[in-house]
Amino acid sequence: MDAIEVIGLTKRFGDNVAVNGIEFSVKEGETFGFLGPNGAGKTTTIRMLTGMTRITSGRALIHGHDIVSNTRAAKQMMGIVAETSNVYDELSAWDNIIFTGRLYHLKGEEIQKNARDLLETFDLYERRHDLAGSFSKGMKRRLTLAMGLMNRPKVLFLDEPTSGLDVQSRRLIKDVIQDLARENVTIFLTTHDIEEANVTCDRVAIINRGVIAGIDAPEKLKQTFESLQSVEVSFDTVEPGHLEALRAIPEASDVRKEGDKFRIYTSDPPEVLASLCVLAMEQNLRPISVTTRGPSLEEVFIRLTGLSVGTKKGTEETDAGPA
Repeated sequence: MDAIEVIGLTKRFGDNVAVNGIEFSVKEGETFGFLGPNGAGKTTTIRMLTGMTRITSGRALIHGHDIVSNTRAAKQMMGIVAETSNVYDELSAWDNIIFTGRLYHLKGEEIQKNARDLLETFDLYERRHDLAGSFSKGMKRRLTLAMGLMNRPKVLFLDEPTSGLDVQSRRLIKDVIQDLARENVTIFLTTHDIEEANVTCDRVAIINRGVIAGIDAPEKLKQTFESLQSVEVSFDTVEPGHLEALRAIPEASDVRKEGDKFRIYTSDPPEVLASLCVLAMEQNLRPISVTTRGPSLEEVFIRLTGLSVGTKKGTEETDAGPA
């Protein structure tokens, strides 16, 4: 049985179709990344999967339990960590997490044990009696994640878990995600950090304008775009004419200057390397470094969504408006 099964899932806000008949499944114990530009339908999808937003049509199953017709059973299987913190600033870290355990109707002994274990895991136990309002953003995020794990869920939904955090908090949260995966917890992760998805997720789905543009393991997605292979070269000096000279290489589909390096996109890196050797001899160029590169997940993302670097524009998704 799949941990998550999505069948024809659709959400409309008036005449706007925010999510348009998407279908996918997530295996038990899989870490599944859900990527897309702002306004693509990520948050709307996660809100439907967790029962926070009414589904227009289609179905979503959590370990076989329909989120609409069997909401209680489905929600008992999941933990949710929203993008915005849901901690109560006027309560201590300990009181926040105890309160969460009571919301899940856990027994007293289980609440106490889980609270201690989770606060220790997230390096917050020594600060358990401090008001959450005194915590840094990273500490609040760690507390939010601890609260989302109080019921020991089989499926954990994480919406932008490391966005804007310090290095220590990001590393700790990533380590916890990896530990949960080893314990066969299914993780559904939305993120704007494409490199995070690349190193964390078993598979990723890229959603754009409410439809799935691509879904596979990160490395397999990269292999679908041979034209995004490239050769990166740097010379001992950079002259104005270098860019045009490199663009004249027959095998080059595009050339970009990136800092003190040039990146030559091609479907045939060996031929570009041969042409580089000829060009260097003809123009008396001295290469300092030459590296062949496969496509990055970010480049696949840009190709599938039709975006340009730095133009990930859109509107934030809410339950009251377009996604």
